[in-house]
Amino acid sequence: MKKILAVVAVATTLLLTGCSQVGSAATVGSTKISQATVQGSIDAILAARKGVDTSQMQLETGEALNRGQLRFHLLTVLLRDVATEIKLSVSKAEIDTRRQSILDQVGGADKLPNALVGAGIAPNDFDQYIEAISLSDKISQALKAAGVADADIGAQIQKLVVAKAKELGVTVNPRYGKWDGTVADVVATDSAGSAVTPATK
Repeated sequence: MKKILAVVAVATTLLLTGCSQVGSAATVGSTKISQATVQGSIDAILAARKGVDTSQMQLETGEALNRGQLRFHLLTVLLRDVATEIKLSVSKAEIDTRRQSILDQVGGADKLPNALVGAGIAPNDFDQYIEAISLSDKISQALKAAGVADADIGAQIQKLVVAKAKELGVTVNPRYGKWDGTVADVVATDSAGSAVTPATK
């Protein structure tokens, strides 16, 4: 479950405090990711946590969770667009096969809730997660076939995602943080780099 792009990687826990669900959380070109979509993932993660023992887990909360879930949805869109450009896609049958493989890895369907909570994946986003890692794997295979060394594949995928984000244009609702186009990531508004004055708390 942890074999996932560093950029797609971390996603996990807590409500947007008192925010309206109207409007967009982010846009990628003409694709809009609604606040309701992101909040749905957050709510599903929080609900799932109530059913498992999280005492030994390091789980994201608050703003980190909000950013993590938006990052997940944003990067899935970008991976789809990168894959489409190089004529790659993931079929429903491939998703179904990989889902079964993951179920086998974690020890069956009854162990899946624990695994998803630990990985910060909303149950309703499981197929989307599988699609994202499957697209990442296919892009990796294409790069390898083109002669890219294994050690460089992760960096090359990130370059493709960064380039696609610049081509399409990405905007992020400030309540989630800000878009860092140099690494294609949603970052905390007060941690944008060394030139930023430390936030007072």
